Amino acid sequence: MDSPPPIDREPAWRFSVAPMLDCTDRHFRVLMRQISRRALLYSEMVVAQALHHSKRRERLLAFDPVEHPIALQVGGDDPALLAEATKMAADWGYDEINLNVGCPSPRVQAGNFGACLMAEPEQVARCVEAMCQASPLPVTVKHRVGIDDLDSDALLQTFVDLVAAGGASRFAIHARKAWLEGLDPKQNRTIPPLQHNRVIALKQRRPELTIELNGGLDTPEQCLDALRSCDGAMVGRSAYAHPLRWGCVDQLIYGESERNITASGVVLGLIPHAQAHLERGGRLWDLCRHLVQLVEGVPGARHWRSNLGLKAQRRGADIPVLEEAARQLLDAGL
Repeated sequence: MDSPPPIDREPAWRFSVAPMLDCTDRHFRVLMRQISRRALLYSEMVVAQALHHSKRRERLLAFDPVEHPIALQVGGDDPALLAEATKMAADWGYDEINLNVGCPSPRVQAGNFGACLMAEPEQVARCVEAMCQASPLPVTVKHRVGIDDLDSDALLQTFVDLVAAGGASRFAIHARKAWLEGLDPKQNRTIPPLQHNRVIALKQRRPELTIELNGGLDTPEQCLDALRSCDGAMVGRSAYAHPLRWGCVDQLIYGESERNITASGVVLGLIPHAQAHLERGGRLWDLCRHLVQLVEGVPGARHWRSNLGLKAQRRGADIPVLEEAARQLLDAGL
């Protein structure tokens, strides 16, 4: 008997949760996987040089199989080290690898990677080419529309064209320029004005390229609107600060059946992951710190967050803390 034809499914990157330092660790990713089964999730940025030298690669690279599809984001400017990191990503089972050309922090600049590399598109292209040659993983790039005075559409297009020629399969573009001098990383996420129109115009000029829009997308509806002009929508701080807001994306963006996603269900779904983390010697607070964002705008939310934080931070805090938190939410109909 012939097998049925494959189902035409939207690719994972149609909606993704951006890599965020101190936010998108393995615990938050498992939390988000309770909310969306289809979204592409990213690791925090891992520096390629650290992977080369570190004896703690498992801590830097390990993830739960439930996190698939998942991308490893790396930082660096050395093609050989980035190629090595790409091979590691493939060996560990990541679905793709992403090069950070968007972070404006002084520490990252000191290492000559992140957003400052937008001034060196040929070097970025060499890095991407080496990464593509190291494994069959898709190699993608996350970057800004410009930096400092290097901020014209012509320069943006030159950057993208050169990096695409190097083999990049997708571009996640934060629709703000970055000021490398005068603004800190937090200010660089809010002060430079959003310029969605420039990303959309680039997509129109280069329709053959796969381009994700990032920056200022705060609701699923805004993401759906972005998908009318770009290939993907990437959400950062809004996903971290309001995780339950995104419970409809599988239905809205991927055409999946509706699911009833509740705060209590998310907490209960985290228990197997929490148990495994505790058995490895981890602390319950490592994952509960992300849960304080789960409940908002309802009576008793502040008390629930305070109670969870107090108990989860105690030495020896165990699974009953999560079970109690879930019961409290169930009793409140959440």
